[in-house]
Amino acid sequence: MGLILGIESSCDETAAAVVENGYLVRSSVIASQIAKHAVHGGVVPELAAREHLKALNCVLSPALSEAGVTMKDIDAVAVTQGPGLIPALIVGLSFAKGLAAGWNKKFIGVNHFVGHIYSAFLGEEGRGVLENKNSYPLLALVVSGGHTSLLIIDGDGRVTNLGSTIDDAAGEALDKGAKLLGLGYPGGPVIQKTAENGDGKKYYFPRPLTGAAGKALSEENLFNFSFSGIKTALLYHVKKHENELSDAQFIADTAASYQEAVVDVLVKKTMLAAKKYNVKVIVCAGGVACNSLLRSELEKHTPEGIQLRLAERKNCTDNAAMIAGLGWHYFRKGMFSGFDIDAFARHPVMSQAPFL
Repeated sequence: MGLILGIESSCDETAAAVVENGYLVRSSVIASQIAKHAVHGGVVPELAAREHLKALNCVLSPALSEAGVTMKDIDAVAVTQGPGLIPALIVGLSFAKGLAAGWNKKFIGVNHFVGHIYSAFLGEEGRGVLENKNSYPLLALVVSGGHTSLLIIDGDGRVTNLGSTIDDAAGEALDKGAKLLGLGYPGGPVIQKTAENGDGKKYYFPRPLTGAAGKALSEENLFNFSFSGIKTALLYHVKKHENELSDAQFIADTAASYQEAVVDVLVKKTMLAAKKYNVKVIVCAGGVACNSLLRSELEKHTPEGIQLRLAERKNCTDNAAMIAGLGWHYFRKGMFSGFDIDAFARHPVMSQAPFL
């Protein structure tokens, strides 16, 4: 048995979790900083770091307690090394190093981006998909505030990076869209809630890099994403209708139409890749994978014969269960980190899936 303690502090959630043998989540505790950052309209890195410092012990104790274990029972400590906000990462990384050194435990630095992909495989059903040779090639859509990427994962663990965002990530576009509409922070959930009362067909927003404008796409941009144009279109839309900004129905219709544009781009690119590469499973993970419209549209458009695996909502946003679960695969392979590893801000090109 391998009991891995996971620590997550890449952005504005402080989290700890205990996962058994890579799949069984024994506990998952998250302390959110949303209220602290909402007044600033976004995450302030230095503030996030200070809050992580306060919260780490507060999430560690209940994570161990809920799992019914103590640090003596833990086999290794896995922690998010990056990508993320450097000040925030350093706090969690330093805490995990001290914990592992003090208790003489194996130490593992984990890639947060890869953790999001792995979050879709937590639980026995997820394990069944991951270990089934007929699940490959597998297509992963990772969509969050910092990432929007499409990757092909083969059964031997080889990864082909099909495309990613060339400017804003989808989650970032939703956050900025909510700000332009005066809806507050975080943008994704508030856009979705506001859109529930709106008509997504009321206004048209562009679908960049999908060929929707009648211009043929270059091969290099076939699976790349761009959301800055949608955001700019919303800016001009708001300026054009500035006299209607106090009209709740206008705001709802605009939010619904804007959300529909973002989701449409994500779904079109995903389905194009799924057909082109004859994939057997489509995985969607990351914070934006919580979005109800995205989930329903993926379900609606996934072709017959392809399995759709959506990460559970509780595992979509930043959490430590995905870090601990992924860490177990390093543990079973004997791949440990030294205490000299540093945090990194940007996601390096992924060429191999460590969980295969």
